[in-house]
Amino acid sequence: MPLVIAVPKELAEAEMRVATVPEIVQKLVKAGHEVRIEHDAGTNAYYPDDLFTAAGAKIVPGRAGLFKGVKVVLTVQPLTPADVNQLDEGTIVIGFMNPARNLETVRLMRDRRVTAFALEFVPRITRAQGMDALSSQATAGGYAATILGAAHCPKFLPMLTTAAGTIRPATVLILGAGVAGLMAIATARRLGAIVEAYDVRRAAGEQVRSLGAKFLELEINAEGQGGYARELTPEEKVQEQLMVSEAVARADIVITTAAIPGRRAPLLITKETVAKMRPGAVIVDLAAESGGNCELTRPGKTVQEHNVTIIGPLNLPAQIAFHASQMYAKNLQSFLALLVDKEGEPVKDFSDEILAGSLLVHAGEVRHGPTRDLLAGGAA
Repeated sequence: MPLVIAVPKELAEAEMRVATVPEIVQKLVKAGHEVRIEHDAGTNAYYPDDLFTAAGAKIVPGRAGLFKGVKVVLTVQPLTPADVNQLDEGTIVIGFMNPARNLETVRLMRDRRVTAFALEFVPRITRAQGMDALSSQATAGGYAATILGAAHCPKFLPMLTTAAGTIRPATVLILGAGVAGLMAIATARRLGAIVEAYDVRRAAGEQVRSLGAKFLELEINAEGQGGYARELTPEEKVQEQLMVSEAVARADIVITTAAIPGRRAPLLITKETVAKMRPGAVIVDLAAESGGNCELTRPGKTVQEHNVTIIGPLNLPAQIAFHASQMYAKNLQSFLALLVDKEGEPVKDFSDEILAGSLLVHAGEVRHGPTRDLLAGGAA
């Protein structure tokens, strides 16, 4: 019996991505599955309906027909409560869930006995690299951040030797050398800038140098669990702030990517530091959605303070929708390969550490502890 897979059009504001692409649809159909795509689901990512049809998908005009009788729903952003109310018991939903901000959706999935896997909770282990949607989308975000910074910078990034004289290269500073930061470094280097980078994890230094950037050294090791950084002590924060402030003051473009899962983003650039920056300098704050690494960041806004442009973008991967969707679709394909058995049916045992780690809701229970605690605190 074929697995019926549905891909709805994303409804979140400014969300341009789609959860699958024709290349992956073709493989799913070849494996014996039925794939339904909501009309225009891929249009904003430049995957029109006719490409999905050619790949073997069925185009469905509305959500009611899309969800009827499906076994798996693939999404980028969380489903709305109205969507969940249309799902049959036992339907499996896979995508980014952001449960802390979507408790009503989680509650409904629990009550309707829907099974949900949150891709942001996929363990960051070697075996799960092909399913690591956080990393694939951070790659798109890091690239977009550099292009955005370059577009707002009043300087050339590369060194130029012209009849009108020699133009010195711009200096780009990357704060946080995770996946997004490394992609930002690589992109800025390709554009010809002088690139410096800082991360509290010493292990990041080797990766930064391998990309041709200068790693700012500070005698702090803040390596945490799961590839993230731990929170610094008050004394360490003072040392870090002094070094970062000096580097920020000499940079033409600063891209900040520092985040702590489930916490407010660490403050790296104070308003006093912004006041010391060069006129025309640009800050692109990738942590804007979780509070921002810059004190003057306004999420979703571009502002000017002290002749410095401060950009607080939200959902940057959506601006690279074509390739971001392509990478995300491959993440989902890899996840489905683990979730579906040789007969094309979903496995009944979720004990595999990847499935167990990403399981948010199943059989009328919220399996993710912190989300369960949030629901209990809200008396849901």
